[in-house]
Amino acid sequence: MEWEVVIGLETHAQLQTKTKIFSGASTAFGAEPNTQACEVSIALPGVLPVLNKEAVHCAIKFGLAVDAEIAPRSVFARKNYFYPDLPKGYQISQYELPVVGKGAITIQVPAVGKNPAYEKVVNITRAHLEEDAGKSVHGAVEGMSGIDLNRAGTPLLEIVTEPDMRSAAEAVAYAKKLHELVQWIGICDGNMQEGSFRCDVNVSVRPKGSDKLGTRREIKNLNSFRFMQQAIEYETRWQIETLEDGGVIHQATVLFNPDTGETRAMRSKEEANDYRYFPDPDLLPLEITEADKAQVQLLMPELPSAMKTRFETQYGLTNYDAATLTASRDLADYFVATVNAGAEAKPAANWAMGAIAAKLNAEEKSLADSPVSAVQLASLLKRIADSTISNNAAKQVFEAMWNGEGEVDAIIEAKGLKQVSDTGAIEAIIDDVLAANQAMVEEFKAGKEKAFNALVGQAMKASRGKANPAQVNEILKAKLGA
Repeated sequence: MEWEVVIGLETHAQLQTKTKIFSGASTAFGAEPNTQACEVSIALPGVLPVLNKEAVHCAIKFGLAVDAEIAPRSVFARKNYFYPDLPKGYQISQYELPVVGKGAITIQVPAVGKNPAYEKVVNITRAHLEEDAGKSVHGAVEGMSGIDLNRAGTPLLEIVTEPDMRSAAEAVAYAKKLHELVQWIGICDGNMQEGSFRCDVNVSVRPKGSDKLGTRREIKNLNSFRFMQQAIEYETRWQIETLEDGGVIHQATVLFNPDTGETRAMRSKEEANDYRYFPDPDLLPLEITEADKAQVQLLMPELPSAMKTRFETQYGLTNYDAATLTASRDLADYFVATVNAGAEAKPAANWAMGAIAAKLNAEEKSLADSPVSAVQLASLLKRIADSTISNNAAKQVFEAMWNGEGEVDAIIEAKGLKQVSDTGAIEAIIDDVLAANQAMVEEFKAGKEKAFNALVGQAMKASRGKANPAQVNEILKAKLGA
């Protein structure tokens, strides 16, 4: 039997507010355990929650970014469950009336094996505001576990998709696109290691062609795209093998072990009624007016899709180049800054996507930490454009700049990389080359095109790579009567 995997994601994006969603306690990461656990977060008797307006603005931003319905009236509810890191016994969340309704995100799924790349729309079911819980800490004291409540009350936006994805590749492409989007619009820092962006993946399988959903298992708290890929692929294989062996899939919450590459059941999966949701009596309904949305719209940056189109029309970039540059806000800004500093658009795009990106990846740095600024890159590209240096020499200059050896012109001077563009000097070099390589000249005249390239190579070698290649070609052709 041929099987089909069905995947939906629930993503918790920690909102970039300075204080918690219902109190004035700090959300700063890395504080000593329990120093930011305020009275409201742990629900001491007599305290009341007050909604953080900035968290609401973040939710509206996301809704606008995915062209979603933004509810004029939404309600906070208590989600009741008992766990050590939730001392008040309930989490304030949203259930029946979330702040953000149906929307959509278009993803680019990369080519895998013989399957070509393609575009797909993933539908957003809802996005709702809620508070985070604390966390269990294991091993801080030998043989014991502790509870750190600093994170309790931190504002989250939980973003839920429809079960639209049909492969691990699609799920990872969606997660990456969402990860970039929440950073692009400035509502989440996206730091997966610190838990600012966490994904729960619902996986089920069904016979190919069936429209009935299988029993799902939820893989919790995946904090890396690589782990997400591995977890989905393992879980898919496990479910298919279980069903083909005559077994039954039971709805469950599972964890992924990166060391073994396997998932394992943690507990049976709760249904909504297990949480006994009811409206929070301490919080009024959240009302969002058209004026509120208009105010937030003014603060919205240009979105990636709009910027991609603009890069194609304004700078004449290809669809691929524009899409690659706008996959990251930092990369797009770096490209624009390079062009604004005087570089031509196409070379700026090539270097930003090529040499700059490769160096950053190799050294695991972000663009903010790049040793070569956009202004410095523009200076280098201008020296290529005005024929001061060749492309090969430019690579040497770039390496030197990256290593902190100075500015472009100083490096060119110090390393003697300035390109020879004097026609007389190049003619003299070519005359010597032709005189010393008569056999190659005869081969070229006999119709062997490779001989011409060999003569160009000899001329460049004679000039120690400093001769202007375009002039070498032009003068050599004239002397050979080509």
